[in-house]
Amino acid sequence: MYQLPPLEGRGRCNYVNLPVINGDRLKTAKSLVDKAIKEKKVFSVQGPYPVIRAGLRARGWVERRLPRPSVPRPRRHDLETEATDEGDSSDDDDFGEEVERDDEADDLYDLMSRLVRNETAYFYWTTRRDSVDCRSLRKDQMTNHYAKAGSFTTKVGLCMSLRNLQWFDAADPDTFFPRCYRLGAEDDKHAFIEDFRRTACTSLLMYVLEKYAGDSEWERTREVHDAKSHGLSKPRKQHAKQRVGSSIIDNALHVCEEYLNSLEHCDIDMTLETTPTLSEQQWKVFLQNYYLVIHKGLTIEGCEDYVERCKCMLEQMRCFCPQMETDGLCNIWIIKPGAKSRGRGIMCMNKLDEIMSLVDADHGIMNDSKWVVQKYLERPLLVHDTKFDVRQWFLVTDWNPLTVWFYRECYLRFSTQPYSTHTLDSSVHLCNNSIQKHFQPSPDRNPSLPAECMWSCSQFRSWLAASGRDDLWEGVVVPGMQKAVIQTLLTAQDSVEPRKASFELYGADFMLGRDLRPWLLEINASPTMAPSTGVTARLCPAVQEDTLRVVLDRQCDRNTHTGGFQLIYKQAAVEIPQYVGVNLLVEGTSIRRPRAPVYKPLIQSHPDPLSKSSSHRSSLISSHCISGKENQSEKAKKAWTTLSSRKVTLEKSLIFQPKLRKRPHRLVLPSTCCVLPNPAELHPQKLSLTHTQPDHPPTNRTRSKLPSLYHPTPSLDVINLRPRQAFPSGRYKHEMHTVNISYPVLRMQKYLSLNHRRAMDTFTEREGPKSS
Repeated sequence: MYQLPPLEGRGRCNYVNLPVINGDRLKTAKSLVDKAIKEKKVFSVQGPYPVIRAGLRARGWVERRLPRPSVPRPRRHDLETEATDEGDSSDDDDFGEEVERDDEADDLYDLMSRLVRNETAYFYWTTRRDSVDCRSLRKDQMTNHYAKAGSFTTKVGLCMSLRNLQWFDAADPDTFFPRCYRLGAEDDKHAFIEDFRRTACTSLLMYVLEKYAGDSEWERTREVHDAKSHGLSKPRKQHAKQRVGSSIIDNALHVCEEYLNSLEHCDIDMTLETTPTLSEQQWKVFLQNYYLVIHKGLTIEGCEDYVERCKCMLEQMRCFCPQMETDGLCNIWIIKPGAKSRGRGIMCMNKLDEIMSLVDADHGIMNDSKWVVQKYLERPLLVHDTKFDVRQWFLVTDWNPLTVWFYRECYLRFSTQPYSTHTLDSSVHLCNNSIQKHFQPSPDRNPSLPAECMWSCSQFRSWLAASGRDDLWEGVVVPGMQKAVIQTLLTAQDSVEPRKASFELYGADFMLGRDLRPWLLEINASPTMAPSTGVTARLCPAVQEDTLRVVLDRQCDRNTHTGGFQLIYKQAAVEIPQYVGVNLLVEGTSIRRPRAPVYKPLIQSHPDPLSKSSSHRSSLISSHCISGKENQSEKAKKAWTTLSSRKVTLEKSLIFQPKLRKRPHRLVLPSTCCVLPNPAELHPQKLSLTHTQPDHPPTNRTRSKLPSLYHPTPSLDVINLRPRQAFPSGRYKHEMHTVNISYPVLRMQKYLSLNHRRAMDTFTEREGPKSS
């Protein structure tokens, strides 16, 4: 008998071993979940934020875990080249979230998360802004991002926003933000070329002044580690026999003078055909000689004679160029990708042709316009001859009114190599931890500097106090950083969507000048919270916990402790009109097909002279009505065919006024043929042989109220007025004959023309001919 092989492997695949759920644990989880749902305390976190999870759970919140992305996780070296939309993100080595989830597979929090998997989350904390659609959230749902914040969290957005600062504050962005241009924009590219050339001129004048005025900044800042730099820079060769002509100084002075004239509008009458100071070929020669002097060490013939002129010109330029003290001599510019973080893709260059070659070679720079070029601060504050920058946190909880919270603590990031402007290596000039961690510290580095390349602000203040400058931290550094942050946010306020239930934590990077004045470099969204060093291991959890205090605890208690955050700015509320979009409605009337025109002459009353007395008018009307009664009645009965229609009676008596403007070629209804009586006397029950004259004067009839053949009525009451022989005082006997109208235009014309001639003859006999 044949026996089947054992199915051990299949058996293990078909059965799933589910964890045994403790009854007491399940009961506890259900009670906590029910309370959280009732109080709307369900949250979702995406990213490596264990501190946020722990802080929310301690406040009674339950996590609804977001589904894991189906895209495979990128490798570590791919994360360096992965582009992000905006701002800074977490460092590469901070990915402990998955390990934490695996360890808590059967934990109480995991059980509670499964119980709320179908519930609505009321708090979102994510790394990327596009992870949650802010527009689809309800008013009671909170998120840690604002929509359209790229106007200041990207390098190109920050570059463009600060140009509008003059419309929001009486401040100059050149006093706290290095000059910046977009390489993809044609106008910015030309402006950058002019700025590069002008900076070369001022740097040359500074070189002459410092080299021959006694205090040689060039010799003091020149590289002191040429023999020990381990290949970071090449030793400068001395060209003692080669010299550059003094015309280069004359050209530099002339360019600076014309620039000052343009700032004072002295060139307002110059035409576009005016020859520039230097032609393109002359600029090319000037820059080549400038590179030989600054980078190669060549001397200038007779430059000692230009010291006073250079000093005078530089004093005038400092009044209009607040960045001259940090520009230095080498004219270094830093090229940055517009929407990348952690120092990726950043390059330092000091030659114009190399920068323009990069722009022309990379078509992506021209297409997306996201690359910027920014003036490098060549003379920063150094700590033991080493460059550093400052990471400062701030929190925005509302955009209308703008509400800004500033964190009291910050930290410094050092480079691993001594500072020098004669090398453009990133290990010297870029202080990002994601870049410096790949380099070994220089053996010639000062031992007082930390091996982790980070200092807290308290350590930096101790260093300042050792040199007697401790008061400058609270007097210059902190106020300068706060002012730069507020002014930057004001310029971007109109671009960001001001959602009430949102907030966002930002990280601003600053450099300090030798006078400790802060210079804003960039602002990052989703700043890193990785505990990569001892300094960040202490500060990053604290800033996350204090953020929850501001955005959650302060809603319940306005007097609650906000930790390290202090409110530095709250704007007055401004009503924003509701945006209804562009009005694309086209208003108008429909076009109707015109009817065929029908000629219907207007019948208008004949004018009576203003000097005509009331007695003459009465006799004229009476005589005409007696003579024309029979003809009127007979012609109306023969010419007008009967038509079934309703009857209309004119109920107001008419007294015709003289005509002010005569219209020829139109038939007119004479005033003697249709004088209507009092409407009360026309009623069948009130008709009598005699009636009294009304006490009040009869009302006047305007032309629009006269019967007209342009507006024929279905029927017309033809009224004849015959004066009685026994009452010469002007009383009338009224006879009303009603006939049907079928638009008798032609026959009515003959009838009215006959009456018109009779009335005019009678009027002429009584009044006599008019005097000329």
